[in-house]
Amino acid sequence: MIDRIDVKLLDLLQRGGPRPAAELGEAVGLSASACHRRIRALEAAGIITGYTARLNPESIGLGLDVFVDISLTSQSEEALTAFESAVKSFDEILECQLLSGASDYRLRVAARNVADFDRLHRHCLSRLPGVAAMHSAFALRTIKAFEGYPVSSPSTGAEGKTSLPG
Repeated sequence: MIDRIDVKLLDLLQRGGPRPAAELGEAVGLSASACHRRIRALEAAGIITGYTARLNPESIGLGLDVFVDISLTSQSEEALTAFESAVKSFDEILECQLLSGASDYRLRVAARNVADFDRLHRHCLSRLPGVAAMHSAFALRTIKAFEGYPVSSPSTGAEGKTSLPG
């Protein structure tokens, strides 16, 4: 079961990244060893799947986010598998979601500028298998960046106890 302390730990880890167990424990009212055990249990349960650093894209020369909606010529299992496999081979494609609705996929692509996106469009996106149509939208400004999932009880939407999956 996830309890209120786990909810606080998950929120702290998502928003602030890994920190010493003593610091996290102090924030949630646990000893360092008890906090460490809880984090390991959350990892073992598959709730925490890894740790990453958030980078400032402009600081590393990637000042342009582009969202690309893709429609495929076919929605067969083979076409979907081929497209998804090809997408995974391009580092500039940051995210790919299979969609319901008018488009089959939405990609999030990182580029240095419009000229760099043109290069990516010609040498990466246009080579993806089975593409029937592509529609791109440039992000003008990020209003709210992803900082983690809201952790709460699925049934009530409030902090509380929740059953762990599986």
